[in-house]
Amino acid sequence: MPPARLSRETLLPLLAAHVMEHGLADASLRPLAKAAGTSDRMLIYHFGNKDAVVEALLDYLGGMFAAALDTAFPQERAASRRACAETVYDITARPEFAPFFRVWWDIVAGCADSNEAYLAAAGGMMDLLLDWVVAHLPEDDPDPTAGARVVMTAIEGAQMLRAVGRGDIGQAGLAALEG
Repeated sequence: MPPARLSRETLLPLLAAHVMEHGLADASLRPLAKAAGTSDRMLIYHFGNKDAVVEALLDYLGGMFAAALDTAFPQERAASRRACAETVYDITARPEFAPFFRVWWDIVAGCADSNEAYLAAAGGMMDLLLDWVVAHLPEDDPDPTAGARVVMTAIEGAQMLRAVGRGDIGQAGLAALEG
C-alpha cells in the first residue's frame, strides 16, 4: 500500500524495491508507477521527466549500496589497499548484494549505449563509492585518492569477472594488488 502522501522521498524506496527485483533494462514509467501505487503522470509531477526519475532512483540506490557496505564492512579501517579490495569483493559476493549487481550491470549497459541519465548517475555512484573507499583505506595510506582509484578499478574488474563466471581471475588480480 503506498504512503498516504506521495513525495520524492516516499516514492524512491518503492521504486528502488521494484528495480532491485526486476532490474532496469526494461524500466519504463508505467511499471515503475504501478510498483509505487501511483500513475506515470504523478512520477513526472514529482520528478520532472523520465530521466530525472531514473537519475534520482539511481542516486538513491547508490546510497543504499554504500549503506549496505557500511553495515557489512568491519568497523575498523582496512589494513591495506589489498585488504580493502578483498574485503569489499568478499562482502559483495553475499546473496543480499546480488540485486545491486543486477542493477549495476543494467546501468553499465546503459552507459555503454551513451544513456545520459545512466552516465550521470553512474558517475555520481562512482564518486560516492570512491569517497567510501577513501574512508576505509588505512589512515596512513600515502595517497588515499589514488589508492581509492586503484582499489575501485580492481574491485570493478574482479566483480565483472565474477559476473561472467571467471571469479578465479578476479581473485588472482586482487591477490596481486599491492598494499
